[in-house]
Amino acid sequence: MSFFKSLFQKKSPEAPLTSKEIALVQESFAKVAPIADTAAEIFYSRLFEIDPELKSLFKSDIKEQGRKLMTMLAAAVNGLKDLNALVPVVQDLGKRHVGYGVKDDHYDKVAAALLYTLEKGLGDDWNEEVKSAWVSVYTILATTMKNAAAQVAA
Repeated sequence: MSFFKSLFQKKSPEAPLTSKEIALVQESFAKVAPIADTAAEIFYSRLFEIDPELKSLFKSDIKEQGRKLMTMLAAAVNGLKDLNALVPVVQDLGKRHVGYGVKDDHYDKVAAALLYTLEKGLGDDWNEEVKSAWVSVYTILATTMKNAAAQVAA
């Protein structure tokens, strides 16, 4: 089992987020949002370093893709207090990703790139508590997306 699979299996996707986890994710994202373009650049550089083959999944301008990524992350982070409203949006995203060629194992690579980006963007504000909160959030979002994608494939 990979490091990232074991990391993300610590939190059940069905487990609700705590108010502290939501606050930590929202507060930390607010610190990264002002450097959104740089964060997106760090994210994609790291993602393609982890798996260069993933670059072929991105047909459009990577800077524009970075803006879309940061907008999607902002919407997800802002929607954490109302998961019932967020889930259908995330499910739709997961279904669309099937058409882009996204596979289940890609989510672990995205997770690694995201955590790396947050660590670099937050500097001294990055710690185990913030990391754990992001792992919880990402696990729920990624699992929701993968489950929706599996329905399309079935």
